[in-house]
Amino acid sequence: MLKIYFRAIFLCIGTLGFSQIPNFPTSQAPTPSSLGNFSNPNYGSPARSVVPSVPHGGLYNQRSSQIQQQNAKMMEEDFKRVAQEETKKQQQTEQLLFESWVENGRNMPYDLPSLSGKAGTQAYYDAFAQLSGMDADNFSLAESTFTVENAFYGNKKNVAQFKSGIQKTAKQLLQKMKERKQDTESNTNKNLMIFEYFSKDMNLGGTSHKAYQYDFKDYLGEKDWSKMFVSKLISTGSGQCHSMPLYYLMLAEAMGADAHLSFAPNHTYVKFKDDEGEWQNVELTNGIFTTSTVILESGYIKSEALLNKIYMQDMSKRELLSTSFADLASGYVHKFGYDDFVEKVIDKALELYPNNISANMTKSLYQQKRFFNVAKQLGINPENPQELPNLRFFPKAVEQFNNVKAQYDKIDNLGFEFMPLSAYEGWLEGMKKESNKQESEAIKQRIHLYQLQHQKELQKQKELQKAKPKQEEKPKYFPIDPKHL
Repeated sequence: MLKIYFRAIFLCIGTLGFSQIPNFPTSQAPTPSSLGNFSNPNYGSPARSVVPSVPHGGLYNQRSSQIQQQNAKMMEEDFKRVAQEETKKQQQTEQLLFESWVENGRNMPYDLPSLSGKAGTQAYYDAFAQLSGMDADNFSLAESTFTVENAFYGNKKNVAQFKSGIQKTAKQLLQKMKERKQDTESNTNKNLMIFEYFSKDMNLGGTSHKAYQYDFKDYLGEKDWSKMFVSKLISTGSGQCHSMPLYYLMLAEAMGADAHLSFAPNHTYVKFKDDEGEWQNVELTNGIFTTSTVILESGYIKSEALLNKIYMQDMSKRELLSTSFADLASGYVHKFGYDDFVEKVIDKALELYPNNISANMTKSLYQQKRFFNVAKQLGINPENPQELPNLRFFPKAVEQFNNVKAQYDKIDNLGFEFMPLSAYEGWLEGMKKESNKQESEAIKQRIHLYQLQHQKELQKQKELQKAKPKQEEKPKYFPIDPKHL
């Protein structure tokens, strides 16, 4: 199940035009009140600030008018000169502030703050090392899953106890098959046995086992991340579409059965190939077999998604290990948050499975978180077209922006379409329709009839083999070499 909070920016630096000076904070332009009272006719130098008192009239008045005009012109020139000086000083100050802003911005850290100082992060670093040391083509799913879950608990759980419980259940299921005289070598029979263990009550090993239930309360693990865990499913008898398929595959692994994990929007389920060579879809949340048509009915699977094999595909071992890395990163984010360790883990997941949609989504969220943190430090709102052009002064910020955009494009090109939780819950509920239940019963009946026929043929072959008379063994002949006579 994908925990998705995805919001695309879809901004392009190249289209914004960077010909203007950035909207850097500036001081206000000087005002007359801050420079002096230029409206006072006495303003100016001491030599001309006081007009002599002389008799009025005639020639004097004409001369006085000329002096006043000259004084006014001088005051205007003084005003312009002072204003120009203040403007120049302001521009110089703004230039210094701008240069300091650019220098500090280019030298600041561009990674998210490390969370390594928080208690419990070391357990995740150890888990990453353990997963990285596993053989991607031949590893134990029980061990990789336990490693992920144990990191969340600070490496305080017992791996031997976890694995022995799975082995014990697997042996009991095989014994149940023998009691029913079912072919324990049949991949179909073993998968049917595991499916029954999940979907029906049964007596197993002398104890009553109840069918597993879907846990509708906090099924995304938003409040309690352990709701995602197989260990929680085993201990409580309830789980969801993340824990149930993983536990199914662990039992299949222990029983020597072939089964595969598969993704659907916000969902995972199990696929296995029956003895007729047909793929069967096991939906554990409702305890039914489903057709591909039912899965497609969600309406959120594009043709591109099928072409890129992000949905409805049987995962290989390497791709399955990729999901363990993705789960490790998700647990770390839920418990601590985002830092460069998340990118390290996700890059390993994508190395094993480049189209892992869960890992790609986590990488997108990480890159977005990192870029917004950088933009905030620079005082730039990346969602404001008027401020975004200021990124051009910071090459690293531009690179991060381009990485965010490229990851959005990759997810879009893979064929991903966001599925609201209400739509997902409606789809799950829709699988309970009577028509889907009837289709599931028809699939099980068809498989069962084939298995009965196959079992009869095997029994007949055994009987013929027993009835076939043994050929008498001819006496061995050892001729004597004439040389020895």
